Order: sequence, then structure tokens, then C-alpha cells
Amino acid sequence: VYNDDPLEVAMRWQTMGAQRIHMVDLDGAAAGDVVNFSVIENIANAVLVPTQLGGGIRTLETITRVLKAGVERVILSTIAVENPDLVKAACSRYPDSIIISIDARDGQVATRGWLQGTSLSAIQLAKNMVDLGVKRFIYTDISRDGTLSGPNSAAIAELIEAVNLPVIA
Repeated sequence: VYNDDPLEVAMRWQTMGAQRIHMVDLDGAAAGDVVNFSVIENIANAVLVPTQLGGGIRTLETITRVLKAGVERVILSTIAVENPDLVKAACSRYPDSIIISIDARDGQVATRGWLQGTSLSAIQLAKNMVDLGVKRFIYTDISRDGTLSGPNSAAIAELIEAVNLPVIA
């Protein structure tokens, strides 16, 4: 626990010049639905910069609820692999508000909080998502995340070249 008040942390980041507040509901990711909704809504309505949220967002109804609460962008990950039809529907309804987060180990997508490997390559998933209307991505090389070894620049460049869309790495 770094701080008991997430709103205070968000306000501090805003004061320090953050251009966007990135939130992840880790409890929601584990539960499969947004758990900390009131905290998220309070942050989205208090800060002056745009917000984005990931974690436990697995239905179109949840996407709608989160966006109506003031969050600008919704991050989908595991559901992009497991239910691409939901991604297509979300992109159709909210074309500028959907971000797909791709977590990869050795170029292969991992889901369920990095616990479940797939045979799907990060590049193929990204291309599939572009075909469904996705306009932006978040990419994490999970073999390097948190290791202080720096980003996997080659994999990031390959992804950007493949989709020619904004990628947060």
C-alpha cells in the first residue's frame, strides 16, 4: 500500500503535470467486474485530465456504466481474446473510447493476469482488433515488466509498424 487515498494520488499526479490518469481496478480484474466503482467515479469527476480504466471490464453494460461515470477510455484485455464480438460491439458504440491491452511473453499473448498463455501472437491479436475497429493499444512485454531492464523496443516497434496506430508501451 503506497497510499490509502487513491483520489489524493490522482490529484498529485495531475498537479505534477500528468496528461492522463491511468487506473486499474486490480480487485475488479480478479472478480471479473468493476469492484471499486465509487473510487473510480470520484477520481474521474475530480481530476481535470482525462482518465482511463482497466480491470474487470467484461460486458458492454460495464463499459457503458464506466464511461457514463466520467472515465474517457476503457481498457479491455483478456476479453479481447475470449470475446472479440464484445470488442466489435464496444468499438461500434464507443469508437474513440476503447483501448486493447496486449500482454505478451516471447511475442505470445497471455491472459487472465498473465497466468494463462495462448498460441496467439501479439501482432496477430492487434491486427484482429484493428479489423474490429480498435484505434489504440497498450502493450506490455511481461517478461521484462518490473525487471528494470527497460522496454522491449524491438517488439514495440514491430507492433507499431503492424498496426500504425497509437501504442502505449
